[in-house]
Amino acid sequence: MLIKRLILTALSAVPFVLMAQVDSLRHEVLLQTNKGDIRLVLYNETPRHRDNFLKLVRSGYYNGNLFHRVIAGFMVQSGDSTSRHAAAGAVTGNYSPDYTLPAEIVFPQYFHKRGALAAAREPDQTNPEHASSASQFYIVYGKRMSEDMLDRAQSRLDMATHDKIKLTPEIRKAYFEQGGTPHLDGQYTVFGEVVEGIDTIRNIQQAETDANDRPIEDIRILKATVVK
Repeated sequence: MLIKRLILTALSAVPFVLMAQVDSLRHEVLLQTNKGDIRLVLYNETPRHRDNFLKLVRSGYYNGNLFHRVIAGFMVQSGDSTSRHAAAGAVTGNYSPDYTLPAEIVFPQYFHKRGALAAAREPDQTNPEHASSASQFYIVYGKRMSEDMLDRAQSRLDMATHDKIKLTPEIRKAYFEQGGTPHLDGQYTVFGEVVEGIDTIRNIQQAETDANDRPIEDIRILKATVVK
């Protein structure tokens, strides 16, 4: 009986080992756009956002979506599935599935450096818990920051977060050398980053836009695929 029990115990452990391996995998998603490819890695430290994004990608939700909001020197935004059929010049970006995700802000480990993938959300006035949109996301391009710019960003953070979010020397160095959008830190969930295709983000954020920050020439996600 002892041998049999040990064998059963060993066999029963296999699914848990496999589950641990799956959970430790850093999933990657490929966004194929009409301006080039973008490869994203998703953070395991933000599991709700990771799993929700993977679910939407696998369902085909993002296929055909426009980058409906693009601001040079700042970020590019997508995730409104109704935008795939939007007429030229129409206002887009108002749709997201009817649920939100609890904030998973992992600062200072993850911050708004160039290439950061983060969840859009409603403003603080109506969303004090910083819950994330179910589907809308943005990818940071930002600017390289001087010391004066970082000091001003810290002042904005102090006001917005009541002195709770402080840019560490390491984070300041990253913003100085790589660029990003530090004034958003600690207030939005950063759940991944670009590992290939930052040049595509650079090209998208340079697009000519209308008064609503929608590119004049449609820029869209042709297909989103889980590749790892």
